[in-house]
Amino acid sequence: MVDGWTDQRQRTLINFLVYCPAGMSFVKTVDASDVIKTANPLFNLFADVIEWVGPSNIVHVVTDNAVNYVSAGKLIHEKYPNIFWSPCAAHCINLILKDIASIPHIADLASRASKVTVFVYNHMILLSWLRKRKSWTEIVRPGVTRFATVFITLKSIYDHKEDLQSLMVDEYFASHKLSKIANGKIVSSIVLDSKFWQDCLTTVKIGGPLIKLLRIVDADENPSLGIVYEGMQRAKNAIKTMFRNRKAAYTPYTSILKMRWDKHLKRDLHAAAYFLNPGIFYSEGFVEKANVLRSLLDLFDVETLCDDSVAAMQEI
Repeated sequence: MVDGWTDQRQRTLINFLVYCPAGMSFVKTVDASDVIKTANPLFNLFADVIEWVGPSNIVHVVTDNAVNYVSAGKLIHEKYPNIFWSPCAAHCINLILKDIASIPHIADLASRASKVTVFVYNHMILLSWLRKRKSWTEIVRPGVTRFATVFITLKSIYDHKEDLQSLMVDEYFASHKLSKIANGKIVSSIVLDSKFWQDCLTTVKIGGPLIKLLRIVDADENPSLGIVYEGMQRAKNAIKTMFRNRKAAYTPYTSILKMRWDKHLKRDLHAAAYFLNPGIFYSEGFVEKANVLRSLLDLFDVETLCDDSVAAMQEI
């Protein structure tokens, strides 16, 4: 596993780590400032580490999905057919969430939700009124460290719909000078707008399956590889179902998944693991697609992974 980062001296450093059933092991840190920009020098750096660990001991190399890493990953697989490359699943899902959150109408929705939160928390007199309600809990305002922030914030705002609407129609607010100022009128119109709440719910439902998958792949526990393929398949199906399979409605979202997921992560190793996971294979949601079985057969062609493809197929 390759983890790149920049230190305080603006050097590009790469941590190399190995994961196996016995656990995680740190290999070394390399100053890659001189080689990070182009694929070939980066590949040579990776090859040195691969040779040190032993090519026959490695199945999978994971990096982020910058263009130079993608190219280096292809060179790795060309030189070592038994070693597959893919970008970090958590990074890929984060970028999907970022792309969805950047869609203009969702970005505008998040901006309006933020206005409500800021207005309430900037005026203690309003916050005090809300805190007296039995159902009140604090609105989640996560730091901007993850691209899931937009969806988490919208979910929290939606959960406070009843309390916020009660405040806006209560005499306590209506008779207060805050209801007469420009920001007060804007926030009141947002909170009392039924379309705002419907859009919040729709956006939360779009992001929900992706955030769930992100939590799984980004947790300390180590999920099986097939979970990634299955989770992304579930996310796409959930979006299509929510829009009642109207292609014009769901395409703006599924096209983002296709661009980020199909381009980098919908590959042999993930698809084969999806097929080979009994918990997924025997579930009602298992999708029998030609590319899934083809991915498995492609792995059988790698002699170092499978020395008898006929016997393997009989076993399958």
